[in-house]
Amino acid sequence: MLPGSRALRAVGLLRPPGAAPRTGATPCTGAARRARCGPGRRPVERGFALPAGPDFRHFLRAAAVGQPGTSPELPPELGSTPEAPKVYLETYGCQMNVSDTEIAWAILQKSGYARTKELHEAGALCRSSCNSQLSWLPREKAEQAIWNRLQHLKALKARRPQARAPLRIGILGCMAERLKEEILHREKLVDVVAGPDAYRDLPRLLAVAESGQQAANVLLSLDETYADILPVQTSAGGTTAFVSIMRGCDNMCTYCIVPFTRGRERSRPIASILQEVRMLSDQGVKEVTLLGQNVNSFRDLSEVQFQSVAAPGLSRGFSTVYKAKPGGLRFSHLLDQVSRIDPEMRIRFTSPHPKDFPDEAIQLSETSSDHLPQVLQLIQERHNICKQLHLPAQSGSTRVLEAMRRGYTREAYLELVHHVRDSIPGVSLSSDFIAGFCGETEEDHQQTVSLLREVRYNVGFLFAYSMRQKTRAHHRLQDDVPTDVKKRRLEQLIATFREEAAGANAALVGQAQLVLVEGPSKRSASELCGRNDGNIKVIFPDTELEDAAECGAPGRAQPGDYVMVKVTSASSQTLRGVPICRTTLSRAAASH
Repeated sequence: MLPGSRALRAVGLLRPPGAAPRTGATPCTGAARRARCGPGRRPVERGFALPAGPDFRHFLRAAAVGQPGTSPELPPELGSTPEAPKVYLETYGCQMNVSDTEIAWAILQKSGYARTKELHEAGALCRSSCNSQLSWLPREKAEQAIWNRLQHLKALKARRPQARAPLRIGILGCMAERLKEEILHREKLVDVVAGPDAYRDLPRLLAVAESGQQAANVLLSLDETYADILPVQTSAGGTTAFVSIMRGCDNMCTYCIVPFTRGRERSRPIASILQEVRMLSDQGVKEVTLLGQNVNSFRDLSEVQFQSVAAPGLSRGFSTVYKAKPGGLRFSHLLDQVSRIDPEMRIRFTSPHPKDFPDEAIQLSETSSDHLPQVLQLIQERHNICKQLHLPAQSGSTRVLEAMRRGYTREAYLELVHHVRDSIPGVSLSSDFIAGFCGETEEDHQQTVSLLREVRYNVGFLFAYSMRQKTRAHHRLQDDVPTDVKKRRLEQLIATFREEAAGANAALVGQAQLVLVEGPSKRSASELCGRNDGNIKVIFPDTELEDAAECGAPGRAQPGDYVMVKVTSASSQTLRGVPICRTTLSRAAASH
């Protein structure tokens, strides 16, 4: 910790990312939606907090209004002008970064900022960058992409007229946490750096930057979940939305940097998640994806009566690097309650870990003999929980899986796949694979090829391995597979996946699929695009359709409508068909 930082905290200047927020969040309609969640916070102090502290004006203002423990948020200096300061937000990377951008925007909006889509209008630019999404690139190329963008922004900054306030550039998220020192000191390209647990501090960091100083906060937190922040959806009017339910990861796979950039696992209180999903339902959103690094290890500890409940088991044949965690409301509790909110809203979740699909039902409380169905049973029973699962395998070789510390063998993974397909007939499966991990032999690679053929995934995400600093692999293993070999193996995996996915999707030809319309097809204005229950893209003509509910005149389908489509052709990534009628999720489920 920096010298004097405890004194700064005492007057509310250096507030840990997880400190209790100022009250006054915009309430939701309905008494049941006014839940307020603000658990205590404890920062995990990694890295540094501020290379250049606030000036004397900030100190006096905080001393006048702050009290230990309350940590009031400081509005940016720009907020004192009649015109609201404008911020330009851009996101690069994974869906967690999109979610983070929505949280950051909600915090800035509450502090008096306005958002602009025109960079030349902005007083500040905040860029959320993902470290793991770039894992398919060699590390040097991934980082160079960031530096190239920053050099471009530096040129824009230099061309800004002197009569205008200078453009302040901020880097947010995982990349900010990992490259904090380089980002701040290399050619002074950046004014603000905020790690994924420091978004509450953005208004103050931008205020410090306005005085000409650099400012950073990359402290990780043990319990920051932004539970009391209702994200502002960046795609207003959209039919789908992502809801972050937890942050961080405890699995410590050897190749993964997430535990080092996003910290330990901590889950939002269920009440705050339900409030957000209800809000999205009220806005007309028709599909919600519950989002987290390891969603099915969700564990809400906010309810005292559930803190002594026994830990659920693991999938048969799976293990973890950490001890079982007793207590808390689990993912099955959350999935059960979310699916009851709106029968016309589809529910998905990503990404789960294969280890967290136990066979046994979940005990509701230590004093009750009642049990909740396990996740697979809920998916099978509830018509609005999509019959689609992401089961990241990473490799088909038990030897490589052990080196990755995945906690299972090839045989255990295949047993789980068979169990899933027995439990959820017609389920669509997707997976992640890494080509050329440390020590991978040609035999190991061929075992991955054979796993792709045996499982026949509908959707796949395949990448060549690129080592990341801080990971266990970086410290313990050798990145010894040549680049050209990685490339060849990746190409073979992609070709195998496409061949098998095309066959799996071809089995749907002639069947009727319920499609949630997302909008016009990118390739033809005369066609519509949407996704079926299995999350496969479906393209069909935009024509007049009858309403199966017989409560409306024939008309064209709109984004957010459910349309029954008969599949006429299939490829590895897309289905094509002819529309039959408009319908509803409940009516379609009742007819099957």
